[in-house]
Amino acid sequence: MAAAIINVRTADDPRDAIHRAVQALAEGKLVAVPTETVYGVAASALNEEAVARLSRLKQRAADQPFTLAIKSADDARDYVPCIPAIGERLARRCWPGPVTLVVDSDHPDSLLKQLPDSVQQAVCPQGTLGLRVPAHEVVLAVARLTAGPLVLTSANRRGRPEANSSEEVAAALGDEIDLILDDGPSKFGQPSSVVRAGSDGLKLLRSGVINEQALSRLAGYILVFVCTGNTCRSPMAEALMRRRVAEHLKCSIADLEEQGVMIVSAGIAAHAGDRASLESAQVVKERGLDLSSHESQPLGERLVRFADLVLTLTRGHREAIVGQWPDAAERVKLLCGDGSNVADPIGGPIELYRRCADQIDANLGAWLDEIDFSSLPPGNPTDSEGSGA
Repeated sequence: MAAAIINVRTADDPRDAIHRAVQALAEGKLVAVPTETVYGVAASALNEEAVARLSRLKQRAADQPFTLAIKSADDARDYVPCIPAIGERLARRCWPGPVTLVVDSDHPDSLLKQLPDSVQQAVCPQGTLGLRVPAHEVVLAVARLTAGPLVLTSANRRGRPEANSSEEVAAALGDEIDLILDDGPSKFGQPSSVVRAGSDGLKLLRSGVINEQALSRLAGYILVFVCTGNTCRSPMAEALMRRRVAEHLKCSIADLEEQGVMIVSAGIAAHAGDRASLESAQVVKERGLDLSSHESQPLGERLVRFADLVLTLTRGHREAIVGQWPDAAERVKLLCGDGSNVADPIGGPIELYRRCADQIDANLGAWLDEIDFSSLPPGNPTDSEGSGA
């Protein structure tokens, strides 16, 4: 029997289409779903018969794993409690999005251990697990309402082109799956990038939407200094820390980003595009540094989410950030280890700015030992059939 097709865009109530898909998955059926990359076929990871059927459909070898589609980046720790820092960065910055992360999954507390044995073998046959959070509201809505994760793979037969529309899914697999959710053509029309993230860095396993160079940038370490207006304290901290890190990595300040480290500053009440104060620029110039190209920026959700570490100049700054973005609390720290604030020198004499810079610089060294600057670019891509959509 041919698969039923539900057009999510024209349905009287799109929620009904979502609930029908969730019900079908709970009953052990196979459901084709749209993603931002290509169309995929999903099965409930709690139903071993459905996953076995998916394996037969895709003609998967025993050592060729499927991907687990999870609801959010926060769920990754449930399946990989000791996810490497570089993998955590990519998850935080790329999800939801067109990246499949392959990570070691041998932790005894992993939720993977609660899946049926045959499903564990299907998604993690050799100790590594592929995780994905698609950036498509339809499949995310299905995932949020489904008990357990989804086993997800591209909606095509082995060796055939990926499906970018419900019509292509129906032509390729229509007689062997149960339901197709149609949300029009795929946004990107190519599969996700598959990246191996380990303690030794990154390796691009399959080229996809995000290229190797972009992935390398996304995997770098981002440090953000925050004050109020981003014209005095935080620009000085940024400049001083850039020099310290460059010395630590034995590279020039200009080469920091190539080394995988980005150091920036922002303000919780900043206007975009303001220059550094004349006094701040003079103080850092006296120390052989340059703030002539500095432009202030307000602290926003994207910068907070991308940052590995946010160092605030006062306790009040930290409280304001954590109050607005509580999920970032563990990554937002006070610069001064003794709990003291760095007072705003604005409007004061140049000597006050010098003392401010001294206080900042005296507290920077301690962070070098605590910051993980490891960030290696991906290895050379290798051609292989990917595990997910």
